[in-house]
Amino acid sequence: MSAAAASPSTDPHIPVLLAPLLRAVAPVAGVWVDGTFGAGGYARGLIEAGADKVIGIDRDPLAHDMAAAWLPEFGGRIELHRANFAEMDQIASDVDGVVLDLGVSSMQLDLAERGFSFMKDGPLDMRMGQDGPSAADIVNTADEFDIADILYTYGEERASRRIAKAIVAARKVAPITRTLELTRIVESCLPRPKPGQSHPATRSFQALRIAVNDEYGALMQGLMAAERALKPGGLLAVVSFHSVEDRMVKRFLQARGGQAGRANRYAPEIEAETPAFEIVTRKAVGPDDDELAINPRSRSAKLRVARRTDAAAGDIDAGQIALPLLKEDR
Repeated sequence: MSAAAASPSTDPHIPVLLAPLLRAVAPVAGVWVDGTFGAGGYARGLIEAGADKVIGIDRDPLAHDMAAAWLPEFGGRIELHRANFAEMDQIASDVDGVVLDLGVSSMQLDLAERGFSFMKDGPLDMRMGQDGPSAADIVNTADEFDIADILYTYGEERASRRIAKAIVAARKVAPITRTLELTRIVESCLPRPKPGQSHPATRSFQALRIAVNDEYGALMQGLMAAERALKPGGLLAVVSFHSVEDRMVKRFLQARGGQAGRANRYAPEIEAETPAFEIVTRKAVGPDDDELAINPRSRSAKLRVARRTDAAAGDIDAGQIALPLLKEDR
């Protein structure tokens, strides 16, 4: 990795919804976990707001390379671990707060060589931890039905079957190895977007990224790990960027906050337990006009906050929440 690629100075990451998050969890004190460390924007914000220490977690080597240049200035008040945030309760316990910023960061999107962007040419990779199968492996080896299922389930792409058919046809000619190759295939299957609409490849790239990194599985495991890591009175703050993620966070907090009921009308009712969370934000908090003007990428962001009770951590089946959610619109 070049020094330029690892440097945050040319295009600094803007932490989304940082100000409303800090207001919702005020007063900030004690030890916090930033489970999606990235460029460290939330960790810095928490320290500046009054946290004694922030334990950062990130599986992306780039985050660690970037942080090495500035972490020493905090004198040990920010420590960084290479791991998945689903493992946070193995790293920290009895903490005062947990922050999760879901999805891909701007620093990942902006590096063409990471393969996340449908606007920049690069290898079709998308691996946050840079290990395991890549997006290219999926589009070149998965069968047509499985590709369509990924695009529909994780990207809510209604043209998933048409796109999957085009991918399989294209790879018969030559393997699909570059991001812009895939972008052109997806564009050929969809109408030209109208002004203000998202790029045609947005949902397909999102879906592949989620599949490559098992983001939904990690999210459910991470929320349960946060429940185990938080002390009574500790706060969980989650920022999500698309509807399925937000629904998963909402349903988890409802289930663990004593408001479960049924995930949908076909799912069994989840047995009530002593609430492990008290929901602080009754409705998701979005960006205000000032933040949208500074950071257009915050447009779809939603913040949810809950406070840990003194109830014992539960052992809820993540599938009771995640699987009905992913299938309910079919």
